[in-house]
Amino acid sequence: MSETDMSATGSGRRRPARERLLEAAARRFYADGVAATGIDTITAEAGVAKMSLYNNFSSKADLVRAYLNARHEEWLGLYRARLEQAQGPCEGVLAVFDAYADHAAFAYEHGFRGCGLLNAAAELPADDEGRAVVRAHKEEVERLIAGHLGELLPDRPEEAHAMAEHLAFLLEGAMARAGLEGDGDRLQHARSMAAALLDRL
Repeated sequence: MSETDMSATGSGRRRPARERLLEAAARRFYADGVAATGIDTITAEAGVAKMSLYNNFSSKADLVRAYLNARHEEWLGLYRARLEQAQGPCEGVLAVFDAYADHAAFAYEHGFRGCGLLNAAAELPADDEGRAVVRAHKEEVERLIAGHLGELLPDRPEEAHAMAEHLAFLLEGAMARAGLEGDGDRLQHARSMAAALLDRL
């Protein structure tokens, strides 16, 4: 099979092998880990030949980076959907927390295991390009929070920056605990804490 390898969907349309491979990789990397998931497992789950994977990705490392970028874009989609409902900068900050909670609420095969990006980064070598993707995601999340706080505190930029870092740390800590506990309750608690902090500004 080639990169044009397709499968039929319920609607009769056919999906590219690249899309199927990314979906299979996302399921297996999150459920089982990056190192524990081999190419054969991914191609079998995607229903494509191994050559099809190499027609779409230069290596497993390339597939991992594509997975990380796709997960980042998936989160951004959740955030933008939440932001459309937000009214004002405070709700903009909380939209970031809500997007993380939305991710935690997905129907994962083995339950919620925390941030898929950080889970993957923990398995990658220190100089791996995939870790740079994860770092860029986390930095963007903090910038989004900082942007909303900048609107809220236009005359207090240093305070806005410090609070953005504080809330980013709160969010990451909540994600870590939520992953260990297997549900999104800690994210809801973190959102409440963030709301209380914002009320004091």
